[in-house]
Amino acid sequence: MARLPLPGRGTGPRVVALGGGHGLAASLAALRLVVEDITAIVTVADNGGSSGRLRRDFDVLPPGDLRMALAALCDDSEWGHIWRDVLQHRFVGDGDLSGHALGNLLIVTLWQQHSDPVRGLDLVARLLGARGRVLPMASTPLQMRARVRGDDPARPDEVTEVAGQVEVARTPGLVESVAVEPADPEIPAETLAAIEGADWIVLGPGSWYTSVLPHLLVPRLREAVVSAPGRRALVLNLELDTSETSGWSAPGHLESLRDHAPDLRLDTVLADPTVVDDVEELEEACRAFGAHLVVQRMGLRGERGVHDPLRLGAAFSDLFA
Repeated sequence: MARLPLPGRGTGPRVVALGGGHGLAASLAALRLVVEDITAIVTVADNGGSSGRLRRDFDVLPPGDLRMALAALCDDSEWGHIWRDVLQHRFVGDGDLSGHALGNLLIVTLWQQHSDPVRGLDLVARLLGARGRVLPMASTPLQMRARVRGDDPARPDEVTEVAGQVEVARTPGLVESVAVEPADPEIPAETLAAIEGADWIVLGPGSWYTSVLPHLLVPRLREAVVSAPGRRALVLNLELDTSETSGWSAPGHLESLRDHAPDLRLDTVLADPTVVDDVEELEEACRAFGAHLVVQRMGLRGERGVHDPLRLGAAFSDLFA
């Protein structure tokens, strides 16, 4: 895939992308078209599927979101694509391996051979010829907890606590706030250094409570993002009314961000026109962060809620120019 031009910036700025899952993978697939120096800082709270099983069985970080980020950064060569597909291969059948992604097993193997999680991820990145680095947001697995109104549909006004990333993502109720345990986990030195040295820090897109906000729930990580000398951008999702944010608008997402990180400043908010109901209202919400609103097409034609790497890459190219 051809790279988009980035006039006057050579290989472009140093970019750190925060998130997890498919949203972060979409951001990385776009960023790698316009910049060379990319670091993904990935959530480590997943407790479902293959990641959850490995986390429970071996007391390790959940590897799935880290694997997806690595795959998104693979080299655009036959070698890179082969190993990307190997990494993403998921076993089927009735045996013990059923449901496991091979890349998850490879990452956990390297973690057992090299006690440093960052070292293991760097080795997988070398295997892929990855155009960037993937780091965990914390050195230990995190547990998500949320205050949810109406988790039991029979009691729509009752507020209860829901534990677990999967459970928070799937609750039928309205998530009012989230937290992580441990509240102040150890953070890899490489993660903090990447944030400190970034020219741009990109938040989103991704599941709001389980991929975007977790980075801002850890005090030292939030402080690093807030105090970093680089610029900060938020990419809003293509679908705002989801199971986690039912009935929310674009300004509602910014209000939630303010509730969880009141000292955060943003430089730019990127939004697809399909999620902007009232431009002036959203611009006002952006101004509360000191941010400029950019409304630009970023979705893939004919695919609801899916980012087009070229369109999102073009938005990033304009942003970094």
